[in-house]
Amino acid sequence: MLHLGGADGIAEGLEAAETVEIEVASALEAAGTKKIRVQVSKPESFAGRDGYRPDFLDGWPIPLPEPQGSLKNDVRRLRRGGDGYELKYQHFSTVQSISRRMPMFVGVNIDGSKERKIVRTSTPWRFDGRLDVADQIGDDVYSEENNVLDRGHMVRREDPIWGPMKTAAQANIDTFHFTNAAPQMAAVNQRTWLGLEQYILRNTRDDNMAVTVFTGPVFTDDDFPYRGALVPKSFWKVVAVVTDDGRPSATAYEVSQESALSALEFVFGAYQTFQVSIREIEEKTSLSFGDLAKYDGFSATERTHGKRTRARLESLEMVRV
Repeated sequence: MLHLGGADGIAEGLEAAETVEIEVASALEAAGTKKIRVQVSKPESFAGRDGYRPDFLDGWPIPLPEPQGSLKNDVRRLRRGGDGYELKYQHFSTVQSISRRMPMFVGVNIDGSKERKIVRTSTPWRFDGRLDVADQIGDDVYSEENNVLDRGHMVRREDPIWGPMKTAAQANIDTFHFTNAAPQMAAVNQRTWLGLEQYILRNTRDDNMAVTVFTGPVFTDDDFPYRGALVPKSFWKVVAVVTDDGRPSATAYEVSQESALSALEFVFGAYQTFQVSIREIEEKTSLSFGDLAKYDGFSATERTHGKRTRARLESLEMVRV
């Protein structure tokens, strides 16, 4: 884990540029004695970010998920640069878990009619200065050769890259914050989620092409301990669109990486992806998605028959929107 003395340690250097470098102790070295330099984004550099927009889908307001029960006490509030617990970026927002030091969930708006193509370069990952460095999992978990854990973008890099080029470029950079990353096996990060939003986007109204997506890890008591972090065994995604026939539709998905985590090595075929009900995601995460389950066929089936409904996806064509 990376350690920082506290809020003042960041605030002292955050005055000149959008990011600063600070020196912290690396837990990978014995007794954490080795100092490394990390980049931190200034709190004021996020001024004007729109964040996730609940009113993004025409006529269908969808607020961010609400933590329930004891989960409310695990939400990290901003330490500086704003109030509340929503970390706003360009076209997306994240909410940080105190206990896990990673996103509890993220929400992003995608406008496929205004998408931009920005080639991925060696953009550095940064800490968000609105929190302490110690509130966020950094490269201690991901560094070292042959480490099969990726900094898994919870908001995929491509998703918020739309609108005017300056705005799209800012969204691209914003996705490279540790508050948008969770430890994922490489195949989950690089392949499993890759085409889902694009596939669903093709099923939206041609005059809209708008999608709202929530993503996050499933936290359990027996998640895999690794380098001072707990690696989630599965991740979830909830997608809301207005279909090409004008029907509001919400669908949910879960991908498991549990089989591969036992040895922290890549095992082909170990990543099972399911379409599931929003009700199941709510039960597993203690998050409330408001009335989204009303627009989810899997949740409707569960209410009617009283049995959990899930379907293993062998291809994207099996998705039921």
